[in-house]
Amino acid sequence: MSAGRYDIVIDQGADFARQLVVKEDGTVKNLSIYNARAAMRSSKTAATVSATFTCTITDAANGVLKFELSNSITKNLTPGIYYYDLEIYTGGDAAVQRLLEGKVTVTPEITK
Repeated sequence: MSAGRYDIVIDQGADFARQLVVKEDGTVKNLSIYNARAAMRSSKTAATVSATFTCTITDAANGVLKFELSNSITKNLTPGIYYYDLEIYTGGDAAVQRLLEGKVTVTPEITK
């Protein structure tokens, strides 16, 4: 299964969170043996990570996971375009599956 494309907008200085249900061939995927991770970079090949999302599997049996950034992280992001992906993986990266990828638009904060 190839990764889905989902572009996101993050408001600089605000909390960001998305929750999703992982399905494979229309059936909820049990995530009990998986962890999740996601990061964003200024370009797809940038060596430096601009931000690392906190990823939490909130209901493994029903395939529910959440990825988020706190306002303390987003306030330090320079407004502009970034790229991210979200993966699930097992211990030692024995199995890795990219779920989502896309662009991140960080909009500038006005009220500080």
